[in-house]
Amino acid sequence: MDLKIAARVTAVLALGAAMTAAFMVLRGDGSRDASSPHSAHPGGEPARVELGRCRNIGIAAIDDDACRKAWAESRRRFLRPSRPIVPNVAPSIEKDPSRVPPLQPPTPPFAEDRPYPETVAP
Repeated sequence: MDLKIAARVTAVLALGAAMTAAFMVLRGDGSRDASSPHSAHPGGEPARVELGRCRNIGIAAIDDDACRKAWAESRRRFLRPSRPIVPNVAPSIEKDPSRVPPLQPPTPPFAEDRPYPETVAP
């Protein structure tokens, strides 16, 4: 193997190792447990605990006010749109006077098909 190629391969491997080490240092100490779920909403964990309690008490959860509130909050979070809903408004239709055809007197039907104008006989 040529000496230049070996030096390039060594440099690329060293650079890759340095980048990997820097990434691991910046990532953190790893003390957080990756298997534990993290809620995106503050206070989300108590709602999950409450929903679990309601699931465990079974049919009695129907009459429990705390379970009703937890279910309503869960529905609100799940069904909430990701962006605000803007109602569709039909654009206003304004007539452009330059596009309106000029008014013409009405012509009787088939008037242009007759070769002679109608005359009254004496």
